[in-house]
Amino acid sequence: MAMSMRERILAVYRGETPDVVPYMLDLSHWFYHKNRMPWDLSASYEAPEYELIAYHKQAGAGFYMPNLGAFYSATYSDDVQSEVTKVWHDDVPEIVWRLNTPLGSIERRRMWEETSYSWAITRWGVQTEQDLRVLGFSLASRVYAPLWDRYQAWVEEVGDVGVVYLSAGYSALGHILNYWLGVAGTAYAAADWPTTLRGVVDQINDNNLKLIDLLAASPAEIIIMGDNFSSDIQSPRFFRQWSQPYYAEAIRRLHAAGKHVAVHIDGRLRGAIAMIRDAGADCGDAITPAPMGDLTPLACRGEAGSDFILSGGVPPNLWLPQVDVEVFKKSVMDWLSLKQHGPRFIANAGDQVPPYAAEERIEIMRDLVEKYGRY
Repeated sequence: MAMSMRERILAVYRGETPDVVPYMLDLSHWFYHKNRMPWDLSASYEAPEYELIAYHKQAGAGFYMPNLGAFYSATYSDDVQSEVTKVWHDDVPEIVWRLNTPLGSIERRRMWEETSYSWAITRWGVQTEQDLRVLGFSLASRVYAPLWDRYQAWVEEVGDVGVVYLSAGYSALGHILNYWLGVAGTAYAAADWPTTLRGVVDQINDNNLKLIDLLAASPAEIIIMGDNFSSDIQSPRFFRQWSQPYYAEAIRRLHAAGKHVAVHIDGRLRGAIAMIRDAGADCGDAITPAPMGDLTPLACRGEAGSDFILSGGVPPNLWLPQVDVEVFKKSVMDWLSLKQHGPRFIANAGDQVPPYAAEERIEIMRDLVEKYGRY
């Protein structure tokens, strides 16, 4: 009897050999765009995304990433007021996140961009060294509570068509890089305010470990972490200095609770795969090889070693209709060639299937995996 997609995915994580390479996709961004469904970064989904999950089932693509699902709450202490508002520029919304504390206030902003169907950063929230202290004070005060009933509802809706990853969100550096200060600002902070940055990173990561302990007690089999890793942003040296101790401790705690851990690596791969493997993670998610990435599938396996799971495969640009479908198929087959090196990989997109992707390629990849991905 053929294994279900859920059974195939879990077999790979357990170090077993499935009957066929698992095939799963993050279709959320593509699906929202295709169906003109608005999505709001200031809100989260309390109920499963029924339409998105139903599409996965219809297309035969495994599900794994509930991007807007909220499976735990995070509240601030009484001396931190968190405000989320919208301002409108003609008909275009801009979301404003503001934190008010005894040390001062900070705010960040993102505006809707119709072309990319995403929220562009219009203001970084940290401008000064004191702003950085405000951020540390705020995020260190977070208190977490489980919402496992919501998680279980997603699991039941997804059923055998996949798994439901449970996200631990960003580390301290992830928050600083992606939400509050940006890449250039963080590089300057590391050079100009190293003592303050060190203190704030430790403050936030100490708080994050409280969330990790909560997730360790969750019903999820797989926890996903990550800062949108790219080795040209967090190089192995930078990672060791600022983030590795947190990741290693978080992964240790999750493993002790019997969880598997995936880490999102959606940028430059050289050096990043090995540093995440060495931090103890089981899987690199969103692995994007050449031509967009800097490593071939075989080179990814070479850096990962034999036991680290590589989940990814087809770069975003190859999903677009202007790219010849034979080029797309070759990319799928190149990724499937990893099968000869063992079962520790998953057929996936390199990160998300992008807006404007050719819909039929979802089924083309499905059929290629089913035909050529058999063990």
